[in-house]
Amino acid sequence: MSKITIEPKGHVLLVGVNRPDKMNAFDPDMYMQLAEGLGKLHSTRDLRCGLLFAHGSNFTSGLDLARWVEIFSSGSFPALPDGYCDPFGLDESRRVGKPLVMAVQGICYTIGLELMLAADIRVAASDTRFGQIEVKRGIYPVGGATVRLHEEIGWGNAMRYLLTGDEISAEEAYRMGLVQEVVPPNRQFDRALELAEKVAEQAPLGVQASLLSSRLARTEGHTRAIDRLLPELQPIMKSEDVREGVQSFLERRKAQFKGV
Repeated sequence: MSKITIEPKGHVLLVGVNRPDKMNAFDPDMYMQLAEGLGKLHSTRDLRCGLLFAHGSNFTSGLDLARWVEIFSSGSFPALPDGYCDPFGLDESRRVGKPLVMAVQGICYTIGLELMLAADIRVAASDTRFGQIEVKRGIYPVGGATVRLHEEIGWGNAMRYLLTGDEISAEEAYRMGLVQEVVPPNRQFDRALELAEKVAEQAPLGVQASLLSSRLARTEGHTRAIDRLLPELQPIMKSEDVREGVQSFLERRKAQFKGV
């Protein structure tokens, strides 16, 4: 049985963490399978948005640490084959270029929280317990939490949890902006799918350009992103989707976008 399930649903790719008998503890195989699934999302034109979720009661209990000792000691993550995308999005050249919505529930520790920080929209069940607990295991987060968490929730809040390893409740995560919605248990997947499908209904070229421009502002600064706004829009203006967008506005109907 695959530890990461991959299932297209219309224009959305469902990517499921699937090791529930081990509380979805992440081993290196899962990292590689997830990278492969995200690569499929990135390269398949008809797929416009991804939904990362987990089978079972918990998103993940965190790293299956014994399986990662040798990898961490080597000083680098496993090499990704061509066509795979970096699950953490730390390598911008290998980052999935389409939006990723994430649904979490139960325990969501270490790698789970770092995958959230690499996602774009996050929905949590009210029973979710987040934890960046690496300092309790003698290490520190290397999947992006030290870089991104303070951007999301502020320096003091980030240090509060990075340096103590304390849990974050779903309500506190929402208050700090770490998640965008909190829903009753067992509703997180359905709500996340609603959001992913709504993203997929929009003009794909516009959605992807919005995402990439926002990321550019984060990685290279506001000035660089501002300089690229109109130049990046120029080729999109020649697309069929722009013509459809204008026509649907004039005809007061819902646009039917094709991504071309």
